[in-house]
Parts: sequence; C-alpha cells; structure tokens
Amino acid sequence: MGRLVAAVLYAVAMAAVIVGVDLVFFRNRFWERLIVNIGIVLVFAAFYLRFLKRPGTRRDQRRLALFTPFA
Repeated sequence: MGRLVAAVLYAVAMAAVIVGVDLVFFRNRFWERLIVNIGIVLVFAAFYLRFLKRPGTRRDQRRLALFTPFA
C-alpha cells in the first residue's frame, strides 16, 4: 500500500510541475510547451529509474555485484 501511495504522489508531483511550467512560461506556445513537457516527463522517468526503483530481480542483483569492489 505504501508503494502505491508513493507512486501516486510522484505522479501528482510530476503533473504539478508540468502544469506550473506551462502556465508560467509557455501559455500560448504549443510546440515549445509540448517539447518541454516531454523533457520534464523524461527527467522524472530517469530520476525514478535511477533512485526510486527497487533492485528486486536477480538480474539487478548481478549487475550490482559487478560494480561492487571485492565482491
């Protein structure tokens, strides 16, 4: 349940950032707004994959073992 709440909060934060940037900077510019929105989504996705995703599979654990010194 806690993981679901965290995911919902993460999505709400992303939506708030997108709407805020749209309203403040790109009110009447469609293409610029679209490009910036895609960029914001990509940054949020990269942050999620780098810091928030749990390494739960065997493949992830093997990959971590390759980069751990003296393993």
